[in-house]
Amino acid sequence: MIKRFVRGVVLSCALLAAMPIGRSRAAGPYAPDNTGINVRDRNSGAMTAGQQSNSSGDLALTRRIRKSIMRDHSLSMMAKNVKIVSANGGVTLRGPVKTEKEKSTVMAKAQAIAGVERVNDQLEVKSAQ
Repeated sequence: MIKRFVRGVVLSCALLAAMPIGRSRAAGPYAPDNTGINVRDRNSGAMTAGQQSNSSGDLALTRRIRKSIMRDHSLSMMAKNVKIVSANGGVTLRGPVKTEKEKSTVMAKAQAIAGVERVNDQLEVKSAQ
């Protein structure tokens, strides 16, 4: 009986040792590289999330625009993740969207809330690769 138990433990250990552990779930053989996109943020004139104003009015403006975008189920997750940066009542929209239609939809929502003249469009339509 003890021999059976020992054989079972040894067999179990052997099987566990043979199993691959910690498989990588990378989508491809290369790591994603967004270095080129990040270079534009080094430009002193580029509006980044770090420049979001903490005034209650600007925070409320950003929140209202984000809620409006998130409620629109026709938009892709990419469009819902654009950067919305408000400062002094002005709004800058940055980031990729899938189509021109999504770009115009996001812009229209921001303009309806902040005003047409107060929205800076820096959205990019991601080209199909």
